[in-house]
Amino acid sequence: MTASSTSSRVPQEERTRAMRARLLEATVELLVEKGFSGTTTTLVSERAGVSRGAQLHHFPTKNDLVVAAVTHLTERRGEELAAAASQLPAGKQRTRAVIQMLGDHFAGPVFTAALELWVAARTDETLLEAVAPLEQVVGRETHKMTVQLLGADESQPGVRELIQATLDLVRGLGLASTLGDDTRRRRRILDQWAATLETTLGFEARFARTSTTDKEQ
Repeated sequence: MTASSTSSRVPQEERTRAMRARLLEATVELLVEKGFSGTTTTLVSERAGVSRGAQLHHFPTKNDLVVAAVTHLTERRGEELAAAASQLPAGKQRTRAVIQMLGDHFAGPVFTAALELWVAARTDETLLEAVAPLEQVVGRETHKMTVQLLGADESQPGVRELIQATLDLVRGLGLASTLGDDTRRRRRILDQWAATLETTLGFEARFARTSTTDKEQ
């Protein structure tokens, strides 16, 4: 292979990746705006600024497009959570910040798009085969991240269940938010749950010990 043929191939590969990324991003946006049934291949190609022929070349059917979007959306959710986690404060406000971060994520558009796929997958076997395994991965990774961010000790009885209850809570609140803006109610509930976690898991005592140690040093 000559140097010129290599140099001409690389830009084409980059253009192809960029085109696929636009199509997948457009799919996610339309899932949020119009739901699964309202997301059509025609609308996706228009939103992405890609010709119908090019779109059909990469994704011949709506299911092909949506299944690819499932993987893309899974990556987006992981990236979004990781970025938010990197901004969390330390100290006594951390528990509340972690819970609020999770609440915001599950009330955000990325989760809304995922929720549309969950509902559609219930009666679509092909989509279910794509969604179910990736949701299991997301669930495990989110649980693991929450444990780490809270500094929780899952070797203690009941701690694992409390972490899972936390994730079930924010998912449920996220689902409720799709029916209307309940930001104030959600914040009150998350405030109370953060206080409950700190008391139940002994975080207040731990922070107090840490503060005392820091002062002594």
